[in-house]
Amino acid sequence: MFDITNYYEAPDLAALFKLLAQEPTARIIAGGTDVLVKARAQVPSFVKVSLIGISRIAAMKGITIDAGGTISIGALSTFAELEHDPLILQNMPLLRQAVSLVGGPQTRRMGTIGGNICNAGPAADSAPALFTYNAVCELHSATTVREVPITEFYQGVGQVKLQPGEVLVKFKIAQVDYQDYRGYYIKFAQREALDIANLSCAALVKVDPANHIQSLRLCFGAAAATPIRMPAAEAYALGKMVSNATLKEIGNRCLVDTKTIADWRASKEYRDHLVTVLPARALALALKEAE
Repeated sequence: MFDITNYYEAPDLAALFKLLAQEPTARIIAGGTDVLVKARAQVPSFVKVSLIGISRIAAMKGITIDAGGTISIGALSTFAELEHDPLILQNMPLLRQAVSLVGGPQTRRMGTIGGNICNAGPAADSAPALFTYNAVCELHSATTVREVPITEFYQGVGQVKLQPGEVLVKFKIAQVDYQDYRGYYIKFAQREALDIANLSCAALVKVDPANHIQSLRLCFGAAAATPIRMPAAEAYALGKMVSNATLKEIGNRCLVDTKTIADWRASKEYRDHLVTVLPARALALALKEAE
């Protein structure tokens, strides 16, 4: 049963900020694939709640590229839109692959990437890909616009770096962060579809013509309270020749930075094992697909 006291629809950002000032405890709703679930489950902070719909706000929609090659992804972009967008297909196939694994077709058509990130779930499928692409979050309020790296945007489970009256409008990825990279995303779960990851791994790598690693970015989801990058493994890989031994050692080095958790889906020991195995598997698949 839903216990919603009021519903408002914001046609643009100016109207949204006005409504947020009038209803500071209201919840923003776009696709509703998370908000309505929590409202129906009577989660305390979603009981007797007012909702502000934002699905009509043009400034939060669209996927574009500017003259400098920076790709902007509107926070209202659905997973289905990202999965089939030509710019994403051509330049960020790792992100396309990750969002294609979110829920089922209905969820992907309704759910938005902005909602997925602002929900701040440790196992969110879009997050590890955005972490490896060094995405920047553009945040707007009635009077300010500021940019926060996605690695700093996450504060903890269900917590993001949004000030009162502030909203995530878009993600920005610079050309240097996607050009010439090869990537692969592994979602390790009990089922092949409609499941939450026990552990996920996004791998993004750039190699030179002699098959040496020029740059490596790794991010795990569901390993810690937030998605987490692997600086020790990334630093180790620089200049190394791609080989089975190198890929295996990259996985081992990931244990330096992971802070794996135990929950009802997997034990800490099992996740630690996956941490050492999944990077090599993801990198091998990324390099194979690029051949």
